Amino acid sequence: MRDYLIEKLYECSKKPYQKYFKKNEPWNIDKTKLLSYPEDSLGFGLGNFLFKNHFDIQEKLEDHDIIHVLTNTGVSVYEEIGMQYYLFGNGKRSLYLYMVILTVTVFYPKRIKYFLEQFKNGKNALAFHYLDFSKMLLTPIIAIQQTFKI
Repeated sequence: MRDYLIEKLYECSKKPYQKYFKKNEPWNIDKTKLLSYPEDSLGFGLGNFLFKNHFDIQEKLEDHDIIHVLTNTGVSVYEEIGMQYYLFGNGKRSLYLYMVILTVTVFYPKRIKYFLEQFKNGKNALAFHYLDFSKMLLTPIIAIQQTFKI
């Protein structure tokens, strides 16, 4: 029930977040095209992630799925929250991130240790949350992970 509630909160907040807070341009790339990128590339990794999880590209939110790929984070609700902790540790600051951490953490008291580990992992990595990943789609995933200690 709590996962359902959190997912509904996300669905309600996603559209206003895309419209009012995300100022970047949509990538205008098809997920099928991503699978034509070299197999070790970030673009291919993103396409594979989207197909494997039965997702579509979310306009202006493409970076979110890239972070999943780079950090090998799953898509369960608590893993999504953990990824927000990772990004917070990595230096990302946004109203939406604060809102997620402050409102949904209380629903997962048994996951606090995991969330704090994710925060620590993000802190130990070099800051990468701000990169323009749309220009890095041909870059090998491993190169990005090694460069930024992800």
